[in-house]
Amino acid sequence: MVRYAEPGTVEWVESGGGPLIAVPETVLPFWTGADGEETDSDYDRACEVDGYAGLLPVGDSTALVLGDEPASTAYLPDHAAFVRWCAADSEDEVLSGVRAALDTAEWEPEVSWQVPGPVLLFDAAWPGAASDRTDHVRVALDPGRYAVRAAEVRPGPETWLGLVQLRRLATR
Repeated sequence: MVRYAEPGTVEWVESGGGPLIAVPETVLPFWTGADGEETDSDYDRACEVDGYAGLLPVGDSTALVLGDEPASTAYLPDHAAFVRWCAADSEDEVLSGVRAALDTAEWEPEVSWQVPGPVLLFDAAWPGAASDRTDHVRVALDPGRYAVRAAEVRPGPETWLGLVQLRRLATR
């Protein structure tokens, strides 16, 4: 994982050129990345996701694909959001624009994501069983259903970022 700020402040995950994926820890062994035996690998399926975010079945659960472009991505628990560094001169520029970006974003339609617990964010090309050998970050989510919304926002003339925000939905 890449650290641009003080250690432990914000951890950024980068990909080798494809999408990032947040896979529930319980189904990590089922994500084969680019190593799939079938005609279309899991990585190929992730690359086919349209828009800024989408869901893919993995084992008996679902993973969240962060699509569009392979931007450095961090999870900010205070905002319950994945923040994607699309363009900015510094990490401070990215982080200082998050609050305003969340307030002014034009969101894509929400999707509902059922999560069994913590997820691991990493490059979708890697198999889940090897995700600990690449850039990754663990996101401690409580089990439950989340609304997921995504947008690209330009909080400044030279700064733009992607946002994928999670909102815990009430249990029925």
